[in-house]
Amino acid sequence: MPEVYARVRAGELSVSRQDAVRQLADGTWTLTEGEWQETVLLLWKAPGAYFSVNAFYSGDADHRLLTWYVNFERPSVRRASGFDTFDLLVDLLVETDLSSWRWKDEAEYAHARRLGIIDDTEHARVDAARQQALALLAERGGPFAEADRWIAWRRDPAWPTPSLLPH
Repeated sequence: MPEVYARVRAGELSVSRQDAVRQLADGTWTLTEGEWQETVLLLWKAPGAYFSVNAFYSGDADHRLLTWYVNFERPSVRRASGFDTFDLLVDLLVETDLSSWRWKDEAEYAHARRLGIIDDTEHARVDAARQQALALLAERGGPFAEADRWIAWRRDPAWPTPSLLPH
């Protein structure tokens, strides 16, 4: 994960998410090891899509669906060691019962636009992806078609913990 972002998550007050965006624009972004914590994530992404639909579950024994989260990102690229993607900073938070939604991190997205990280062509792709995601939600399409089934989803404890190949 980005080193500055890891420091923000750790509660370090001397850095901010805007610092991470600025480093990305400056080409000084550095990565550090990180481990996903606190929640269980089930991710759905269509090939070539500029967004993924994520279901976040509590990481405790209760394992309840906390939120649907639409993450806007470049299409994934398969690599020998996994997948590369690029988060486009704006997100859509959707209630578990699909009754309402709200945009998240629009100011951060606007900051990335001002810094030139997201150019006009990519901005148009993000706008189109926003409309596609809202249409899926309104039509109860894609993973939202079986939302009740996904609410009840549980990771099979027999599944091995995934790991990345050394790079």
